[in-house]
Amino acid sequence: MRNYDGLWQCSRDCMSKKKACSKGDCKYWIDYRSEFNCTLVAIYENGKMTLREVADRLGISFARVKQIETEALKKIKKRCINKGITF
Repeated sequence: MRNYDGLWQCSRDCMSKKKACSKGDCKYWIDYRSEFNCTLVAIYENGKMTLREVADRLGISFARVKQIETEALKKIKKRCINKGITF
């Protein structure tokens, strides 16, 4: 369960025990031990991150992260238009 800080209890446990998460099937898991293998911890510790920082954590290129971002924004825009939301 998330708390006011945006972390799940397991994220808080990993941080307090200083032990990387081993739940590879969790949707928040990343292979980045310095942030306990958790995207929630990465955001908690760093706040907003650049696309290059995200690429480093995911082990993919900046260009690929940019492609994913562009496609995600297209989907959001399409859904907003379909629901009559303008921006």
